[in-house]
Amino acid sequence: MHADLADTHIAILGAGLVGVGWAALFVHHGATVTVWDPVAGALDAVDSRMAAPLAALARLSPEAGPRGRLSCTPSLADAVAKGDLIQENAPEKIPLKHALYAEVEAAAPETAIIASSTSSLTWSELAPGLRRPERFITAHPFNPPHLVPLVELYGIDAAVLDRAEAIYRAAGRRPVRLNRDATGHIANRLASALWREAVNMVAEGIADVEAIDEALVHGPGLRWSVIGAHMAYHLGGGPGGIEAYLEHLGPSQERRWASLGNPRLTPDVRAAIVAGVAREAAGRDIATLEAERDDALIRALRAREGASQS
Repeated sequence: MHADLADTHIAILGAGLVGVGWAALFVHHGATVTVWDPVAGALDAVDSRMAAPLAALARLSPEAGPRGRLSCTPSLADAVAKGDLIQENAPEKIPLKHALYAEVEAAAPETAIIASSTSSLTWSELAPGLRRPERFITAHPFNPPHLVPLVELYGIDAAVLDRAEAIYRAAGRRPVRLNRDATGHIANRLASALWREAVNMVAEGIADVEAIDEALVHGPGLRWSVIGAHMAYHLGGGPGGIEAYLEHLGPSQERRWASLGNPRLTPDVRAAIVAGVAREAAGRDIATLEAERDDALIRALRAREGASQS
């Protein structure tokens, strides 16, 4: 896998949480990575902030070959000058991103792929103004990007998407493509729909925050970690599969859909969510919760890898 990225140059624009995760991932998989950030002092902390992601990746794939090379630069032009893939992680502000892309296009090789990690904006909102929009894609990772394999891709040039997908796959990612541009891509739309009902259950007094999270983790969440929603219902249909399920249990699904809520984040609802999360966290700070999450993700990923090879 490392050999596939040994001659690949990756530019990481933005050294925040997502940018550092991307940088660690690509360095781990043998690429030459250059990180740029306009915020004073941000680049000084990149090495120390990459330590934990790199350690997690070493646990996840201890058989990995030699790491790639990392450098940081305050010059955007220098960062993108040799980039095969330019992974942009700037704040979710359209004018800021447009201005950044204009600078990138002026300095990057003509063959470079410009990829945005955006979670809330769409290709159609970001592409206007680009001289060559066909080489621009949205490539949304799931947090933390160095551990969660999903990358959601959208662009208008199939050859560019093919090249980008090959790079992400060489870094151990599982890219999926959208057929059309959509706010929230695929996974965030699913996650938002689920959380909307989780919030609604709190607002309606159906269950507390802790019970809702517990039910998700030990019920459908466990099943969804190995099969998707459509396949789960296919298996739920017994020998007749999804056709039988839709025929016999489709009406019960529609009845449940009709009962789902559309909550508002009122002060009372926000207070109930904050209090419930505080109880669930039980005094653990964000860093501790992140470490526990990452440890569980590594163990889950290794278990899935073992299952796929058995």
